[in-house]
Amino acid sequence: MDAPVMDLRLDGRRRLPAPPEDEPELVGWYAAGPTPGERGTAVAVGHLDTDHGPAVFAGLSELRRGRLIQVRRADGRTAVYTVDALRRYEKAHFPNGEVYGDRGRPELRLITCGGTFDRRTGYNGNLVVFAHLVRLVGPTAR
Repeated sequence: MDAPVMDLRLDGRRRLPAPPEDEPELVGWYAAGPTPGERGTAVAVGHLDTDHGPAVFAGLSELRRGRLIQVRRADGRTAVYTVDALRRYEKAHFPNGEVYGDRGRPELRLITCGGTFDRRTGYNGNLVVFAHLVRLVGPTAR
């Protein structure tokens, strides 16, 4: 996938929102967190689908352990991650510490909606991809 990225910040309830619903091709990065390749957990969120069809993270459930994910950085380098796991959580029992916590190494989380869908309330859960950095490649920062 090759997608445009926007910065995201926590909302008034201290939750990370998804990008605007009318821009389903956007990936949102948690701007107050680590950037890809830095120590800590870099977080990206995106929509699974819209009323009109698939959105940017429609294929996340197809990722498998060992698959590589490449993230282009602003400095021209690419952070290469390997998928460790895919996990589904009910929104009511979302484990913030497990998903967002610092594991002492560069990690990545990709988050989208998941579970069952209700037209009034939306999806009841989230799908989270857990990955860790295996290398940084490309030109160095200037």
